[in-house]
Amino acid sequence: MTQSIADNISAVRAEIARMCEHAGVPEANPRLLAVSKVQPTERVVAALEAGQRDFGGNRVQEAEERWSDLKLQYPGVLLHLIGNLQTNKAAKAVELFDEIQSVDRIKLARVLAREMATQQKQLPVYVQVNTGAEAQKGGALVGDLPDLLSECQTLGLDVRGLMCIPPAGDDPSLHFALLKKLAKQHGVEGISMGMSGDYALAAAMGATDIRVGTAIFGERDYS
Repeated sequence: MTQSIADNISAVRAEIARMCEHAGVPEANPRLLAVSKVQPTERVVAALEAGQRDFGGNRVQEAEERWSDLKLQYPGVLLHLIGNLQTNKAAKAVELFDEIQSVDRIKLARVLAREMATQQKQLPVYVQVNTGAEAQKGGALVGDLPDLLSECQTLGLDVRGLMCIPPAGDDPSLHFALLKKLAKQHGVEGISMGMSGDYALAAAMGATDIRVGTAIFGERDYS
């Protein structure tokens, strides 16, 4: 399993390089966030042993259970919260994570700013954009983005970029192009987009962060 996951990580990076070369952007080098939710700890350790240090997580409780010891054992690990965050878990999220990529509403931004001040931490954040206007999905609507970004600036949050999760079944390139356009409009450099099914395309279209789970770890274990 260790070798298999190491090979998977190498294959993902090679596919990114190949796609970016094909698209004429060979210098592209997005951060690879290994999404480890619901994966057995031995698979996560295999990725760590392979040198992977950026990990994406969806759940505060899982991060607390898994990473408290692993971060001590493997220096340099950075945890990125990429899942929906409830305000009542903001304090624990600020304590456990190194970056939050799912800020999607003013109330959450205010709670996070307060918790960061209390804990004397300043975590980088990304604003999640609901590019498909899906009612069941987190993320700020495109029309609400200016107000949310303005509030984040007023609060002193360190907004590094934007994040999106395209609707299943849609052409992801349309959503990637929109997110890149919005990032440019609002003067932020980070563009977090692309998952196991479309990460190479996202990289070729300007992603600075890609979030890959299954292509690294295999199918999730829900048992």
